Amino acid sequence: MKFAFALSLFLAGTEGFAPAKPGTTLSTALQSSSSYENELGAIDPVGFFDPAGLTSNIDEETFRRYRAGEIKNGRVAMLAVIGYIVPEFYRFPGELMPGLAFKDIPNGIAAVNAIPSIFWMTTFFAIGMVDYLNSDNLGYHEIAPGPEMDEETMNTRRTNEVSNGRLAMLAFFELLRHDWQNTVQPGFDGFDRLITGLPFLYN
Repeated sequence: MKFAFALSLFLAGTEGFAPAKPGTTLSTALQSSSSYENELGAIDPVGFFDPAGLTSNIDEETFRRYRAGEIKNGRVAMLAVIGYIVPEFYRFPGELMPGLAFKDIPNGIAAVNAIPSIFWMTTFFAIGMVDYLNSDNLGYHEIAPGPEMDEETMNTRRTNEVSNGRLAMLAFFELLRHDWQNTVQPGFDGFDRLITGLPFLYN
């Protein structure tokens, strides 16, 4: 249970790849026949990727809810990747709670058992309340006001966010997999560092 509470709280981010022009699609076997093929997020080299047909025969409101969920999950994943990487070279001064200094909390999965359950429960409840109270608009581009810019620039930035979120979700699951395997079999990869792909962090 503590592990489930902690998953959404590991902070960390990444830069995504530069996308193609928003709305660009490709004629590939991976594309789905859907009325949403030209929506933001359909980029090279995959185009509109929906092999399971989740967007087939759904109304626009349902599609917008799916997209809002994707955006929110992507934002959490970007924070989660940052939270995996930053503690490897920097810790906040002070204490998370009385008697528990930030510097004494291990990084990654090991932090779940090092932090008291009351912290995870309180944080999980607070996140749930914020999400519930904002369930009608959190993540919706059309509702949240943005900076003044032309439509093409705005669409490019929106597409960047979707792309970066997708990349971050993949990155987080790989970090989680590597961390979990290292927890079960310490040193399985021959390294004594958690983030093995970024050796410059430890210089």
